[in-house]
Amino acid sequence: MTRHDPTLFFEQELWQSGLRYIAGLDEAGRGALAGPVAVGAVILPNDQPHLLSTLSGVRDSKQMTPLERDSAAPRIKEAALAWSVAFASSGEIDSEGIVRATRLAALRALQSLTLFPDYLLTDFRLELPQLDISQTALVKGDAHCLSIAAASVLAKTARDALMREMDSQMPGYGLGKHKGYGTPAHRSALKRMGYSPIHRRSFVLKESRIT
Repeated sequence: MTRHDPTLFFEQELWQSGLRYIAGLDEAGRGALAGPVAVGAVILPNDQPHLLSTLSGVRDSKQMTPLERDSAAPRIKEAALAWSVAFASSGEIDSEGIVRATRLAALRALQSLTLFPDYLLTDFRLELPQLDISQTALVKGDAHCLSIAAASVLAKTARDALMREMDSQMPGYGLGKHKGYGTPAHRSALKRMGYSPIHRRSFVLKESRIT
């Protein structure tokens, strides 16, 4: 394990306090111009040596290559006691705002878990104050906490797969390549083709001022 790998430090403290089901949560697609925001939720077992071996290389999904993420996702699902990924649509992002929409996706992910968590470890800005569950939001949680890193990988791989599907339904924007983020090619396609049904109009209107 390198010094950059996330650990089970936070989970271990909670397990030792008597809690059993610790859910890590993280999002993907928060800053994209098109497509949904995704939130992953992962509950890992209290088996530190096995997990650190099985999930070696799992870290902040943004620091992993697509091949690394695709390799890690099934290992995470196999190792987890429970996992889920849920979405909030571009329409919900426009109507509710990105913060509330991301929390909505997080609530859906938690509701989809087959186990009810005793405690939540979330990446910073993903707090869920409306829930009566003890929780801690960690700055750069996906870099330090293995449960959050695992959730980030599942959210990212699920959203990327969805964006590839949307690319086949709405060709011309390059959604399968940039996954809805504001790359120069994406901005150029937007100017040429206009909005698609999955573009976040609230985001694009703000970004359209940038040349």
